Amino acid sequence: MCTFLKIVMVFVAMSMTQLSVASSEINAPAPDFTLKSLGGGQSGENLKLSEFRGQVVLLNFWASWCGPCREEMPILNDVYEKYKDLGVVVLGVNVESDPSLGQTFLKKTPVTFPVLLDTDNSVSEAYGVDAMPTTILIDRDGVIQQRHKGYKDGYGDMYDKEVKKLIRAQ
Repeated sequence: MCTFLKIVMVFVAMSMTQLSVASSEINAPAPDFTLKSLGGGQSGENLKLSEFRGQVVLLNFWASWCGPCREEMPILNDVYEKYKDLGVVVLGVNVESDPSLGQTFLKKTPVTFPVLLDTDNSVSEAYGVDAMPTTILIDRDGVIQQRHKGYKDGYGDMYDKEVKKLIRAQ
């Protein structure tokens, strides 16, 4: 198969799944992990997902080279600031092998939520991340409830509604 046709097929497949939910992962326990924190208050500490059990977790996989990720970061920070006192945490997972790239980005676009380093992509692989950004919403029991690939205008409102729903589901 020619390279051009392969590229077109991959693009079409990605476009079709851009807004889809990975049904095989919904209602499944979120894989636990421990990652080093780069920023957002707990810099340098190791954070474990299971430590946030009992809270709603918005888990966002991102990279500094990703335009939609850069656009989404302030919106994620707004969600965190709005709901952190109601038991919501946002965890940004930077997937770059060089932590300085994420650090440089965060100097220009600071956030108050924890940013974690997945330099070997082991956590990204455990969550089946195949698009940047990927956002996963986890309920208070540690179960995946939503999965979103990519970012488009309006996703902030969608995250807001989904987080509110999970907050109410106590």
